Amino acid sequence: MEERILIVDDDITFALMLRTWLSKRGFGVGTASSVAAARTALEAGGFSLVLSDMRLPDEDGIALLQWMAGAGVAAPVIVMTSYAEIQNAVLSMKLGAKDYIAKPVNPEQLLQKIREALDAPADPTASATAGAVPTRGAASGRGDYIEGRSDAARRLYEYVRLVAPTNMSVLICGASGTGKEHIAHLIHAGSKRADRPFVAIDCGAIPRDLAASEFFGHVKGSFTGALADKTGAFESANGGTVFLDEVGNLGYEIQVQLLRALQERRVRRIGSNREVNIDIRIIAATNENLESGIERGTFRNDLYHRLSEFTLRMPDLSEQREDILLYADFFLDEANRELDRRIVGFDPRAASLLTSYDWPGNLRQLKNTVRYAALLARGEYITPAELPAELTTERTEEAATLSLHNPAGEEEKIRRALAAAGGNKSQAARLLGVDRKTLYNKLRLYGID
Repeated sequence: MEERILIVDDDITFALMLRTWLSKRGFGVGTASSVAAARTALEAGGFSLVLSDMRLPDEDGIALLQWMAGAGVAAPVIVMTSYAEIQNAVLSMKLGAKDYIAKPVNPEQLLQKIREALDAPADPTASATAGAVPTRGAASGRGDYIEGRSDAARRLYEYVRLVAPTNMSVLICGASGTGKEHIAHLIHAGSKRADRPFVAIDCGAIPRDLAASEFFGHVKGSFTGALADKTGAFESANGGTVFLDEVGNLGYEIQVQLLRALQERRVRRIGSNREVNIDIRIIAATNENLESGIERGTFRNDLYHRLSEFTLRMPDLSEQREDILLYADFFLDEANRELDRRIVGFDPRAASLLTSYDWPGNLRQLKNTVRYAALLARGEYITPAELPAELTTERTEEAATLSLHNPAGEEEKIRRALAAAGGNKSQAARLLGVDRKTLYNKLRLYGID
C-alpha cells in the first residue's frame, strides 16, 4: 500500500517543492497550510506520516501534536523548525513527535528520517503519554479562520486580543467583504461571555417599522400581525453579545430607543408594561462613515460615542498583499473539501495575478474567486486560464513590469517587488517570475538585506 505523507506548512512554494520531491520518490503526498486544514485532512485518514512546520498561521506544531494525541491519530510526526527554535523541537518530541529536522531542509537527511519513522515499530504508549499534556484553550485560535502575517493583519488581531476580554462596546469599521462579522465572533469567543449567546442582527435588512420588535420583542396583539409573543434580540442575548451589522442603516427613531436601552440596561417589549433587565455587550459594524452621518443629521452623535468605546478598522485586502496567497491557500483547502477536489495550489503565473490584483471585494471576492477556479481546474494547479477575466485582463502596470527576464533596472525591480510583498521573499520571487534560489542570489549580488 502506498505510504502517504501530509505536509503542513504555510510556505506554499516550499510545500509544493517538497511535495514534488517526495512524489518522485514514491510517496503519496497531501498538503495543508494551517493546523485547521491539517486536522481536517487527518480526520479523513489515510496518512502514514506528518511532516509539520513549527510555525503555522493559526496555531503551532505543538498544538497539532496535542490535538493528534487527544484525537487518537497515531501517525508519526517529524517537525521542521529553524535552528533558533530547536528548543521547541525538543519539546515537540516530548509531546510525541518522532523526530525533527532543521530548516533549510537537507533532502537526503529528511528522506532518511522519514524512512526511519515509517519503519519504526509503533509505540503503544505514545498517545497516552502525549495525551497527558494539557491542551491549549480556545483562545489560541478558531479552526475556521487564519490570521494574516502582514503588519496590518498583525495589528488588527493584536487589538482584538486586547479588547476581547473587556466589556467595552466595539465599533468595527471596514469595507464590504473584509470580515467584520468574523472579527465580531472572535471578540465574543475571547470574552468572558463566550459561553453565552451571540446574536447577530443585519440592520440593513430590517424594515424600519419592525426594528423595535426585532430588538426588544413584542406581546401578542400589540400591532397588526403580532400573532404571538416574540422575544427580542436583546433578551435572547442576555449575558452575551449582540452584533449590530451595518448599524449605519438604522432609522433615527430606533436609534433613540437603542440608546435608551443601552444606557438604562432595560428593555420593554412592544405592548408590554414590564421592563426586563439586560446584560449585553454591543459590537457594531459599518461600511459607512458614521461621523459623516452625524454631520448630515442621519446618525446620533451620542449613540455613536456609546457604540465606539473602542474602534477597530478592518484593512482592505490590498493593504495585506503579503497575505493574499496565504488566504488563497486557506480558501483552496476549503474549496477542495466542499467540491471534493484535489487541487495542490496555484502555479507561479496564477499566484502573481492573485497578488497583483487590488481585490475591491476583499476577502469575500478572493474566496469566491478561489472556489470558482478550483471548480474549473483540470490539473493539480490553478492556472491563469481558470481565473476570472478581471484578474487576467486588468493586471496592474506595476506588476506587469516586475519581470527579471529583462535585466534592465534589475535591482530596482527587486526592491519594488520586496516592497509590494511586504518583505516576504517567497512572494517577491513569484512577482518577479523567478524561484527563491535565484532571488536569494540576486539579493546577495546587490547587497539587499
